[in-house]
Amino acid sequence: MKKTIVAALCMLLAAQVAFANGGGDSSQTKVLRYAHMNTPESIAGKQALHFADLVKEKTGGSVVIDVFPSSQLGTLQEQAEMVSNGTVAFHHNTMGGIGSLYADYAVLDTPFLYKSVDHLMRVTDVNSPIMKKLNEGAVKERNIRNLYNFYFGARQLTCNGAVYSPGDLKGKKIRAIPFPIYMTAVEGMGAIATPIDWAEVPTALATGVADGQENPVGVIYANKLFDIQSHVMLTSHIMAAECVVVNEGVWQGLSDAQKKAVSEAAAETAEWATAQTVESEKSDVQKLRDAGMTVITEADGLDIAAFRKSVSSLVDERFSDQYGDLYKLIRSIE
Repeated sequence: MKKTIVAALCMLLAAQVAFANGGGDSSQTKVLRYAHMNTPESIAGKQALHFADLVKEKTGGSVVIDVFPSSQLGTLQEQAEMVSNGTVAFHHNTMGGIGSLYADYAVLDTPFLYKSVDHLMRVTDVNSPIMKKLNEGAVKERNIRNLYNFYFGARQLTCNGAVYSPGDLKGKKIRAIPFPIYMTAVEGMGAIATPIDWAEVPTALATGVADGQENPVGVIYANKLFDIQSHVMLTSHIMAAECVVVNEGVWQGLSDAQKKAVSEAAAETAEWATAQTVESEKSDVQKLRDAGMTVITEADGLDIAAFRKSVSSLVDERFSDQYGDLYKLIRSIE
């Protein structure tokens, strides 16, 4: 009797999750959840809302997306797992973060890998050879599909004090996204990589648990890190695209017309968000200066070559065996 009751409860829970994420009759309005870590005011936050608006418009209201920003539904790792198991339908994360689900995605966040933003976006186009390869594996093994990618910005270093070379970071605890490629980047820069979930970063910086962190200037400004960090070093050590994924079960539950509409919305959003980020990077550095941060560039003595050499050496040591073939594929894309 108990087994029957438990089985019934499990079936009911599964039905509720499927309904919440749009499962069931394709003639019904599908209400899908999109979870992410960024503030609604950030470009990453705005693009999720832009995507939701386009999907509603292009599907005639048959697909509605509810966006949950600012880590409302859990940590980065938890959100990644949610989209894999279908608790949420959509999620965006760093490539390294999605790498927690399917490890090979992390190769796309390798430091000092891309020639330019245009090169990055050609590599991470959903129809590029490497993205097709990665998507095939992620669908099969983790039930997630890469829907689109957008330029997130070049990652820069912040600290309470000037940094010019890897030696200046000796003994400094720098917050790193708690995934291997980011830990390696920070350690290669000369610091002690301190894994902290994004939601806890402001407190960690304010209390000295971490001496600094690294993120694009837009994230630094949107989250007012200028209130708790005095210097920003424009190392541009990782040129990054955010990866937007959809649960494969949810995707297959859409009609062909809905898939077409969502794909169109995805492509338009990727282009919109990338353009917004490129434009904002030009002004965000000045905004940080205006907010009181000291900005250190290569012209000020920042030794980019030393950082590149140090980081690349550690990356080769740790990842060349794992990602060697993928690196060749990436570098073949001009």
